[in-house]
Amino acid sequence: MGTTQLESVAEPKYWHLRTVLTEALDSEFAVGEILPNERDLAARFGVARATLRQALEQLELEGRLQRRRGVGTTVAPPRVGVAVGTEHHAWPGSAEDAWQPVDSVLAVPPAAVAEVLGTGPDEAVHTVRRSRTSQGQPVAAELLHIPRSSVPDLSAIDAPSGAARARAVLREVQRLELEGRENSVELGSARADDAKELDRLPGAPVLVVTTRFLSGGRVAALSVATYRADTCRLTFGASGGVEIHHGPQQRAS
Repeated sequence: MGTTQLESVAEPKYWHLRTVLTEALDSEFAVGEILPNERDLAARFGVARATLRQALEQLELEGRLQRRRGVGTTVAPPRVGVAVGTEHHAWPGSAEDAWQPVDSVLAVPPAAVAEVLGTGPDEAVHTVRRSRTSQGQPVAAELLHIPRSSVPDLSAIDAPSGAARARAVLREVQRLELEGRENSVELGSARADDAKELDRLPGAPVLVVTTRFLSGGRVAALSVATYRADTCRLTFGASGGVEIHHGPQQRAS
């Protein structure tokens, strides 16, 4: 590896270094390859190690690098695109659904959720917890809130808790006629429980995708899905669907 000195630039030095490192990752390193240590990298680019760390942290945030204890900093693998919106409407738990049920409890939801569902302030709803992985890594966690009025026959099912109960709730909600679904996306910060499930630190940036499932002229279910923002890129198709792609952002042509 040759020596590359950074020229004087108006933008922050760490940000310019991040751009130079990105080009090096694309041309010199393979997925999974371990980067040289910080001392060697700092010497190559003629920067202080503090500047180098800032650039590496930025690339890690963008999903280009992974820091693994006992191994070092490696080039992150490309991620598979994850569809959030589809051209056709389907209930959660349908055949093409990639989410895995984890648990289901009957509990009073947050006030904002109760307002959307139109339930009383002290009325418990079914809260299904699901997870989603890509290439064996956690990429999203979801809380699916379903009023008891949407699944009135659920009490007859002998599945008190766990994934079996979650699957039972999902089977029952599919008995309803789905009239439509509405998606919204916003940037947020990982709460402690989401961070643990997504293998991130609390406060890490996340993408929150909220989906309202409509039936009988009302919101019959509400999904709040939290995606890792460090490896997610949103694209909006002509059909109005939303897709989340994992991996480096492509350069504009």
